[in-house]
Amino acid sequence: MEKLIIHKESCKSCRYCIENCPKGALYIKGDINEKGYPYVSVDHEKCTTCGICYNVCPDYVFEIQEREV
Repeated sequence: MEKLIIHKESCKSCRYCIENCPKGALYIKGDINEKGYPYVSVDHEKCTTCGICYNVCPDYVFEIQEREV
């Protein structure tokens, strides 16, 4: 099973990932990173780790990682 990891300090709040997520699993909750941008968060219950966010993100915010069993 895979898990989506977010590197919040790389996020510039472009929202490409949110606009392209087929499950609506990504959102901006209002927390601000060190660069002053509100960063994306993930609802792991909705996320299927399809990789679309990983592919559309210009800032390498996402990582898909194998979950430990």
